[in-house]
Amino acid sequence: MTKATLIIPAAGSGSRLNRETPKPFLEISGKTILEHTILRFLGLESLGQVVVATSPLYLNKAEEILNSVLPEHILFHVIEGGAERQHSIFNTLKFVDDGNLAIVHDAVRPFVELKHIENCCKAAMQTGASVLGVPAKDTIKKIDKDQMILDTPSRSFLWQAQTPQVFKKEILQEAYQKAFEENFIGTDDASLVERLGHPVKMVEGDRSNFKITYPLDLKLAKLLLSS
Repeated sequence: MTKATLIIPAAGSGSRLNRETPKPFLEISGKTILEHTILRFLGLESLGQVVVATSPLYLNKAEEILNSVLPEHILFHVIEGGAERQHSIFNTLKFVDDGNLAIVHDAVRPFVELKHIENCCKAAMQTGASVLGVPAKDTIKKIDKDQMILDTPSRSFLWQAQTPQVFKKEILQEAYQKAFEENFIGTDDASLVERLGHPVKMVEGDRSNFKITYPLDLKLAKLLLSS
């Protein structure tokens, strides 16, 4: 069985939540958001290790969390995050063996379902790259620098990308190498792979897999995790 490594960038600040504590380390119902997130992946049979990239002040805290939630057969590494999310993930790839899957997941998406994780992994095994997402619900407008509308793309072909995003290690490694050589910073990992001309499969997920970004997101997460 192909082994999988879960990569979690967890160096984000809590500024948009008006908190001093970084978002992944905020506690809800007795556990940090990072703990809630990792627990969602423990049912994945192919999971062999977890790599977390976080800020220097939270390296020890992240190690404590991984020690407490991971079973003994799952290895883990905690590393210092880079200047950008992209740098953090690139630095984690050295821990992923060739031929294995790299599962990149936001630390603050604690509601992803196991069946969707498994579907993403299956798709990545077949195509080399996959992304969890949902069809766009709202009409999307393309605007210029003055916020004047330029175009209204058909919603039929628009999806909102989520995580996990899953890749064969060699493909993601090549994509990151090319991005850094060309000073390209993408908004997600799939965008780097797309630049290689490599196909990326969109896998339908669920809207409950939201990212905790703003105060309203945190309120909803507290409600869901306490129920």
